[in-house]
Amino acid sequence: MNDPQRPVIPGFHPDPSICRVGDTYYLATSSFEYAPGVPVFRSTDLRSWEQIGNALDRPSQLDVSQAGPSGGVFAPTLRHHDGRFWMITTNWSDEGGQVLVHAEDPAGPWSDPVRIPSAVGIDPDLAWDDDGTCLMSYAGFGPQGGEGIVQSAIDPFTGEVLGERRWLWSGTGGKFPEGPHLYRVGDLWYLLVAEGGTERGHAVTIARGPSPRGPFESSPRNPVLTHRGTDLPVQNTGHADLVERPDGSWAIVYHGVRARGSSPEWHVLGRETFADEVIWEDGWPVPAGHIAPARPAETAVRQELTGQTLPPDWVAASRFPAEAVSREDAGWRVTAGGADPVFVGRRQEHLFAQVRARIVVEGTGGLSVRVDPRHALELEVADGAVEAVWAVGDVRHRLGRAELAGEADLELRMLPSQGHEFSTARGPDRVVAGVRLGDGFVPLGEVDGRYLSTEVAGGMTGRMVGLAATRGSVLVRSFEYLGSDDPAVVGGGPAAPVNWAAE
Repeated sequence: MNDPQRPVIPGFHPDPSICRVGDTYYLATSSFEYAPGVPVFRSTDLRSWEQIGNALDRPSQLDVSQAGPSGGVFAPTLRHHDGRFWMITTNWSDEGGQVLVHAEDPAGPWSDPVRIPSAVGIDPDLAWDDDGTCLMSYAGFGPQGGEGIVQSAIDPFTGEVLGERRWLWSGTGGKFPEGPHLYRVGDLWYLLVAEGGTERGHAVTIARGPSPRGPFESSPRNPVLTHRGTDLPVQNTGHADLVERPDGSWAIVYHGVRARGSSPEWHVLGRETFADEVIWEDGWPVPAGHIAPARPAETAVRQELTGQTLPPDWVAASRFPAEAVSREDAGWRVTAGGADPVFVGRRQEHLFAQVRARIVVEGTGGLSVRVDPRHALELEVADGAVEAVWAVGDVRHRLGRAELAGEADLELRMLPSQGHEFSTARGPDRVVAGVRLGDGFVPLGEVDGRYLSTEVAGGMTGRMVGLAATRGSVLVRSFEYLGSDDPAVVGGGPAAPVNWAAE
């Protein structure tokens, strides 16, 4: 099939930051209100990535209890210096400023954090000057006001700020200059930033100077990277990080979205991580070709819940999974607690997917696909019946109902949209919720995927699929995720050969 530009790390994995140690690359992304936070990935070729853990994997490192949708952890920076990995990020929800942890092994354990509350801003970066001084650059306000990139020297082991905050650069005029990354290349220092907002105007720009403190001059080639105003299948491209390969060549990772449907288009998976080759021309980096993911589009990726521990890509909203999930002989039990419903699950990582769960509910709960609690489609089980419940804003629509004889066999399907190219009825996909009764699938409701998109919901995350518990508990006997970028693999198209890959 046609294989347009596709992400190397699919699904809601924004704000990528990358470093290399020897022949191996490590990459971290944002996690917002979900815990554990800051997923960490490993690769040897920039095309195939494996999640090896989470940098903020326990409550002593991360408090997202007050983090509503798109609160919590903003953009991280991942670096390796003097034999140690460093990760710095912002927890926007606890007013504690920047969060800095370190580890000898990026798979963990990571240290308890030091906090830098006086550094008010987001998207911190770490770089080390020739004399060993650690420099933290971040998006904030300059001493005289104005939004842009500022910098302070810090002690990375204590978080102590050493000296006054200095102003570095405000970009090229786009809104929200943010996401700085500072590098030494040859005799010069380069400052890479994101600007233009993380919507269709997103872009990557760069400046260089004689020292990490500046002064910085803007590249005449700016923006380094943007897809704004183009018909490319990936939009909202920005928030990048550069990495040098062992052979001296370079690459760039960045996030973007796969918007679909009729104008103005909608994206549902969140901002995903992409990669491009880079060449240097006249002392400036220039993207020079897309790096394709190792798996072809028609690959079917399957994940089932097995074993005694949850996979590292399973997270909970505004809490850690261990606060609500326990392992029993019969399966996993998700227990409601407090006034807010519990959600635990994983990212939807493919354009098309099927999600199936066999559950026993003691109270109220079920299977859910969501951007946030106000933009979700849930198969809700209670009192011996299941209902398809669609939340859009403050309105909850009950689309269909079926009686149950025992345990519930629930299924969500994300299928291709229908209608001609310019039809206002053509969304990014169709989401069908139903139940398996006997040998057949019985749909209980269908929702236009635009109502489960970022353009409708707002915020900075993407679709998640998993289990919800509102009252009592949900015993999960089995859970299966099947995803592909080829609609024929998961339904909605002609039969096609299937390449299987288990996560």
